[in-house]
Amino acid sequence: MHPATLARHLPGPHAIPYERISFVASPAALALESRARMVARHGDCPPEDAQVIVSLGGDGFMLETLHRILGRGIPVYGMNCGSVGFLMNEFSEDNLLDRLSRAQVAVLHPLRMRATTAAGDTHEALALNEVSLLRQLRQAAKIRITVDGRIRLAELICDGVLVSTPAGSTAYNLSAHGPIVPLSANLLPLTPISAFRPRRWRGALLPSSAEVLFEVLESNKRPVAAVADFTEVRDVVSVSVREDRATEARILFDPDQGLSERIIAEQFTV
Repeated sequence: MHPATLARHLPGPHAIPYERISFVASPAALALESRARMVARHGDCPPEDAQVIVSLGGDGFMLETLHRILGRGIPVYGMNCGSVGFLMNEFSEDNLLDRLSRAQVAVLHPLRMRATTAAGDTHEALALNEVSLLRQLRQAAKIRITVDGRIRLAELICDGVLVSTPAGSTAYNLSAHGPIVPLSANLLPLTPISAFRPRRWRGALLPSSAEVLFEVLESNKRPVAAVADFTEVRDVVSVSVREDRATEARILFDPDQGLSERIIAEQFTV
């Protein structure tokens, strides 16, 4: 498996007793009530001092939790108190310590976005799902796409375009008819959003080492915003995207319910 994204068994409970657990919860009533009961049972500590973080909520709150601790090496175990729960485990307040001791960890590396605006400002942000460029007004965007210094598409007329991580390939990328990518594939999907010209272009699969440069054409007439998960930058003129191998997020899953299995299973969902 590619070292950028892997799954393996964590050591058992004797190696990692998980004496310091931090519980975080979304505003949902079920999540808040469950957090209160779990803190009463297991105690609580600040996330920065924890051996593991238990995130109670949905996928959106899980992403927020992961972003807050990116690069700290603290694993996050999610329990679904939301709707889809693709990044979450089944909700239960019982046998938490046993579930944590048997969990598998997926190590993910985010995409790093570097966006330059029409005013000359530069903004950087990380994305665990995708970096997307989206038209701001009624007119379609015009975007030039360069990969590793070579122009691959001189002009894409579209509502937008995105680069996804393998973990994020089942999210917005899939809704935009992009391919689902297994974690071990060493690939990043590059997917257009409602492409008008070239009409038949459906995107590309790029090596995970690739650096993608988007240049916005006619930016005054056709303004574009860039979004990396929760960070939005408006009126961009250029956006570069690459995998950040120096930063990682660690997500825990119950045995046989790991992220790799979920991504494969999603391809057979009808």
